[in-house]
Amino acid sequence: MKMIHNLATSSTTASSRLLLLVSSSLSKPFICLSKKLQFSSSKPITSPQNSRPISYYRAPMNILNKLGFGTRSSDPSTIDPTIPQSSDDDLPAAGQQFVQFGAGCFWGVELAFQRVPGVTKTEVGYSQGLLHNPTYEDVCTGTTNHNEVVRVQYDPKECSYETLLNVFWARHDPTTMNRQGNDVGTQYRSGIYYYTQDQEKAARETLEQQQKLLNRKIVTEILPAKKFYRAEEYHQQYLAKGGRFGFKQSAEKSCNDPIRCYG
Repeated sequence: MKMIHNLATSSTTASSRLLLLVSSSLSKPFICLSKKLQFSSSKPITSPQNSRPISYYRAPMNILNKLGFGTRSSDPSTIDPTIPQSSDDDLPAAGQQFVQFGAGCFWGVELAFQRVPGVTKTEVGYSQGLLHNPTYEDVCTGTTNHNEVVRVQYDPKECSYETLLNVFWARHDPTTMNRQGNDVGTQYRSGIYYYTQDQEKAARETLEQQQKLLNRKIVTEILPAKKFYRAEEYHQQYLAKGGRFGFKQSAEKSCNDPIRCYG
C-alpha cells in the first residue's frame, strides 16, 4: 500500500513537473516572437525601388501606329485650334507655288508627286487639325483631326496645276470616307487644300468631272490650306530612301514604275 502511495505521489510530482516544463517551454516562443515583432516594427518597411529612369522617348513608328493604335494624346479639352487652323504662312521659292494634297498614307502620295516634271520640292506633314505641333503618334490617335498631307512646290511654267490634280485623282479612291485600302482613320481622308482662288476653282471643276466618271459619291474635301506641320524626318521621301524593307523606289521624273506603298 505504501508502495502504491509512493508511486502515486511520484506520478503526481512528475505530472506537475511536466506541466511546468510545458508551460515554461510554451511561454518562451511567445516572448521571443513578441521581441521579434517589436524589433521588426522598429525598422522602416521598405519596398524594392526601380532605379531605371523614366523614358519619354517615342518609338519612331510601327505598324500599329499606321492602324491608329498609337500613344494617346493629351486631353482634347486643352487643345487650342487658333494656330493650327491659321493659314500656312510658309512661302514657296521665288516663282514657285504651293498646294497640299491628302490622299491616304503620305509615303506613296509623295513619291507620285516627286516623279512629276516641274515639281521642285515635296514635303510630308500634318494639316487641317486642331493641335499645335502634332507628332505622328498624336495624329494616329484620330483625336486631333489632322490629315496626312503632301505639300507640293511646283513651277507653274513647267507644270500646270491641272496636271497635279490629275495625279491626285489617279492616285487614290476619292469615294471612301477616311480610308484608303487598309489605312483607316481621319488622317487618311481625301482632300485638296488650295492657296489661291484659281486653285480652288480648278479643284472644284475637276471634282465635277471625276464625279461623272464614278458611280459613287466623291467625299474629297476642298478647303483653304492651313498651317503645315512638317512630319518627322524619317517620313520624308520615305519610299525613295528605301521604305520599310530597304528597297529604294525611283523618284526620277516621269518614272511610271508601280509604287509599293510601304516599301
